Amino acid sequence: MASSALAHMSGPNSQLLRVTETGRAPLSFFLDGVEVGALTGDTVLTAILTQQRHVHHSEFSGEPRAGFCLIGACQDCWVRCEDGARIRACSTLVEQGMRVVTNAVSSIKGGAR
Repeated sequence: MASSALAHMSGPNSQLLRVTETGRAPLSFFLDGVEVGALTGDTVLTAILTQQRHVHHSEFSGEPRAGFCLIGACQDCWVRCEDGARIRACSTLVEQGMRVVTNAVSSIKGGAR
């Protein structure tokens, strides 16, 4: 499990830097197969962007995307769980042990879309 002391820390290449609400309970989840930390109450979007600079790559251009509207209207923050379930990162709370995939669709077991 990710160290509770580091769960709220941003990764070296993160898009977001946590500056407040650092006292919430830490949890760990898997981001592209790597166990990382987040805090209880974080959205999947926040949890991902405190670890890296993008949420996924556009299926059309291949360019990195980091969400757009942040309120669930734009469809730009969809990611998948390792089981293939599609979730909206901006409005889904990260859960202990959640397994999120942000890299190419082909990496998902069976390549399901």
